[in-house]
Amino acid sequence: MHRSVLRGLLFASPWIVGFVIFQLVPIAASAYFSLTNFNLFQDPQFVGLRNYQRLASDALFWKSLLNTLYLTVIGVPVSLTAALAAALALNMRVRGQSLFRLFVFLPTVVPVVAATYIWRWLLNAQYGYVNGALGAVGLGQPLWLDDPFWTKPALILMSLWVTGSAMVVFLAALQDVPETYYEAAVIDGAGPWAKFRHVTLPLISPVILFETIIAGIFTLQYFTQAFLLGQTRLNAASGGPENSLLVYGLYLFQQAFVNLNMGYASAMAWVLLFVALAGTWLLLRVSRDRVFYAGD
Repeated sequence: MHRSVLRGLLFASPWIVGFVIFQLVPIAASAYFSLTNFNLFQDPQFVGLRNYQRLASDALFWKSLLNTLYLTVIGVPVSLTAALAAALALNMRVRGQSLFRLFVFLPTVVPVVAATYIWRWLLNAQYGYVNGALGAVGLGQPLWLDDPFWTKPALILMSLWVTGSAMVVFLAALQDVPETYYEAAVIDGAGPWAKFRHVTLPLISPVILFETIIAGIFTLQYFTQAFLLGQTRLNAASGGPENSLLVYGLYLFQQAFVNLNMGYASAMAWVLLFVALAGTWLLLRVSRDRVFYAGD
């Protein structure tokens, strides 16, 4: 037994060494740096909890946190609802089904930088195709990237472009629902909405919970799209009009790599971790009696 354990550890050693060097050590270092005043060019000076105290009185910190929570609380349900609707539509047996699935999934493989610049062009208030389409049907034409009221809805609109990944997961969950349940529901006189509410939703609720948690954690780390849409010049880390695009990850980037406040940025990173843990715990707590597991 002892020899087999050593042999197993030997085979696992490349991963263990990589984990310690590239993950565990940086995590421990960031925890230490969050308690220091560190700017990369001078030795860290221990300041205790002063960085965390500064966060409480930092208006831009709260602005970035609220912007990120807006995208999480509003954007995640919107994007997951769109993904589920697409999965329901693509689960129907129609000619060309595989082609339609490909078209929905294809945008997810487009590099995020290229996709963001395409959307920056589409959302342009003067010549963008989005406003052109809205104007063609007599609707208003918002200043998507220039009006602070519309910048975050613009990010949510962009998120609908990449619902293909969640759609694939929902599609797999839908195909795993036994047909006998639907047949029993039809015998009981259930219509399409009743079947969806009382059969489909309960049986795929674990997948919905999983996708909600994953999407929420991902959105809390939102960065690239806000960084690129808010740029006024090359490599500029702008928060957009009235800092309406200043998401948490972007403000952390500004503190770390623009202002070189590495200690302060490390404290922000740990606060974000606790926010993600609290949000995950809350979701699990609220969904305890609302998620159906086959073994229950």
